[in-house]
Amino acid sequence: MKKVAIFGATGYTGFELVRLLLSHPRVKISVLTSEQYSGLPVDQAFPPFRGRLAGAAFVKTDDALSAGFDAAFLALPHTVSASVAVKLISRKVPVIDLSADFRFRSVALYESVYGVRHGSPSLSAKAVYGLPEVYRGLLRKTRLAAVPGCFPTSVILGLYPLLAERLIDLKGIVADCKTGVSGGGRNPSLGFHYPEVEGGVRPYGLPKHRHNPEMDQELSLAAGEKVSITFVPHLVPMVRGILATCYATIRPRVAAGAVESAYRKHYAGEPFVRLCPPGVLPSTKDVSGSNFCDIAFRADEKTRRLIVVSAIDNLVKGASGAAVQCFNLMMGFPEGNGLPYTPLFP
Repeated sequence: MKKVAIFGATGYTGFELVRLLLSHPRVKISVLTSEQYSGLPVDQAFPPFRGRLAGAAFVKTDDALSAGFDAAFLALPHTVSASVAVKLISRKVPVIDLSADFRFRSVALYESVYGVRHGSPSLSAKAVYGLPEVYRGLLRKTRLAAVPGCFPTSVILGLYPLLAERLIDLKGIVADCKTGVSGGGRNPSLGFHYPEVEGGVRPYGLPKHRHNPEMDQELSLAAGEKVSITFVPHLVPMVRGILATCYATIRPRVAAGAVESAYRKHYAGEPFVRLCPPGVLPSTKDVSGSNFCDIAFRADEKTRRLIVVSAIDNLVKGASGAAVQCFNLMMGFPEGNGLPYTPLFP
């Protein structure tokens, strides 16, 4: 049984971590931090957990750093996460970070995208990008996993096999994504306030959302050369979920069936990537509350245009579920421990 700490446990991703880890057969949640709710019993802040964490209360981050636990999840804002991770790694505590602090291979790129100085450049070089479908072997060996952003997860999983197998042109790739309002976090914000969102759809983060460089980084590594995609996120009136529709051009002389073969080659054995059967397209409703990523594609032979659609739950596969998946690999546990295999419906 591993004792774990969740730093920043009162946001939506923190809540999801608690929800998932309560069903993990090899985990005991021993520390939960919150600056705002410090000293408050967990079930008062989160009534859904009433009776599940009896006697547990939130503590401040500084008080938690010296506590005894075997691994830590950091659901903290960027810059804050890096400073906490440094202290934990120095104690040899494995860290699964859900912020952006360790996602970038280039510290300079991170600093330009987020407009801050990196808190620990040397530690950043030791982090492994937390996408098990690509970096499973490295995640088994690391002490620091950097969980991808929610949009990058949906787009990278959709496009990775095509770029790795060199099936599509590198120029002109477009990712059009729709997300629910929970992606804006739990802190009140007018732009994500549901009465302002209901009944409408709007783009945001233009001309370049901060997840765009993260996508370009990983897709360039898949292709073996520079890739720069056009990414446009849209906010839609639902609570959770991301639907990514990606457009690309199939390279000349790519054989019929090569696209399907690429997806089966890369994802046939993956526990949380589902290739939709013929005639079925992904829906956010079909993955809600689960760690699945559903993928389908359609090709137009005349124009050589390829449309790839992927769906994830932004709070699970796009954040906390991926974090638990990374944790399981780092601890040597079965990858699906603590992760729901059946989506919520309706």
